[in-house]
Amino acid sequence: MARAIILLLDSFGIGGAPDAAMFGDAGSDTLGHIAEQCAVGLGDRQGLRQGPLLLPNLTSLGLVQAAKLATGQVPAGMDGDIQPIGLYACANEVSHGKDTPSGHWEIAGVPVLFDWGYFPEGEETFPADLLEQIYDAADLPGSLANCHASGTVVIDEFGAEHISSGKPIFYTSADSVFQIAAHENHFGLERLYSLCEIIRKLIDPLNIGRVIARPFVGDNAGEFQRTGNRRDYSVLPPEPTLLDRACNAGRMVIAVGKISDIFAHQGISEMRKADGNEAIFNTTISAMDAAGDGDIVFSNFVDFDMLYGHRRDVPGYAAALERFDARLPEIARKLKRDDLVVVTADHGCDPTWRGNDHTRERVPVLCFGSGVTAGSAGVRQTFADIGESIAAHLGLAPGPHGRSFL
Repeated sequence: MARAIILLLDSFGIGGAPDAAMFGDAGSDTLGHIAEQCAVGLGDRQGLRQGPLLLPNLTSLGLVQAAKLATGQVPAGMDGDIQPIGLYACANEVSHGKDTPSGHWEIAGVPVLFDWGYFPEGEETFPADLLEQIYDAADLPGSLANCHASGTVVIDEFGAEHISSGKPIFYTSADSVFQIAAHENHFGLERLYSLCEIIRKLIDPLNIGRVIARPFVGDNAGEFQRTGNRRDYSVLPPEPTLLDRACNAGRMVIAVGKISDIFAHQGISEMRKADGNEAIFNTTISAMDAAGDGDIVFSNFVDFDMLYGHRRDVPGYAAALERFDARLPEIARKLKRDDLVVVTADHGCDPTWRGNDHTRERVPVLCFGSGVTAGSAGVRQTFADIGESIAAHLGLAPGPHGRSFL
């Protein structure tokens, strides 16, 4: 019996979602626009990278062909004539949102077919009665910001006042999320986590997907930095996922990065935290050493989304892709006979797009391993096909929402 390794490049969309216009994202294309800007020199940054986007290993697995399936075009400056050695496809999302839990859960076989609750933009982002409940339950003197905001901007603007007042920074985004930024030392990390647990219970009736702890350090504006101690408090998936099926069958599911938080720690045998793509890659390698026959290693490479997509940083995103690509052979060298590796994504976050939100896009599905037959698996009509293919590979019972392409 073989293992499955899921490498999720958070936000690495490849354009072409048929319902993108419904989300205001018609024409968004994370890969395509990064490649386009790199091809004309707009992806250059001194000391970081320069020239066309170079992803030889992902290209050999079928990335360019998957992008062509998604958009009808070869990304600028990339080689569309290479014959892939992997099985490739692109996949549509059917979940109602373009958020992190929806994408991950659908990949694990459970689309989100209900509507999340959201906090509106404007002067009353968080309801006054909710804020009063939070202040009373957590013994707080109040809060700051209470708006839609970028996390790095909001701590720079309110960080000093937060330290002096003891008021945490509350903010949200276009996602179904309540985020709390607080100083690790002045406010306290464990106190921040306890506050998130209180808020998680209070907002459950609003159907908000996640409460996120965003700790930071530093003493002055311009010096504040978020730390790797982020923690997500998610609601449970609405149905058993691929991960639940694996655990129920006695398999081990090793979650690397923020995977365990996204699934509310359900269907997870072992959680391995890591901060940043390099550390996540190293932790994935060590998790593969620990995984046995029939087990799953599921890793989320968060920097693509958090550091580069949301911040609309094309050179940073391009350099991170090239670094991931350069390390991909390390995964291949760790494989055992009949192991399956799936490289995919949960949504887009086009760094050339307006605003700083996710973008509704198709995602790549790139599979390799000794038992994988190279070629095209076409356009998949749901991310759930990924989970069902992994289930079939591992000999697990099928779920109700997708079908295997293996």
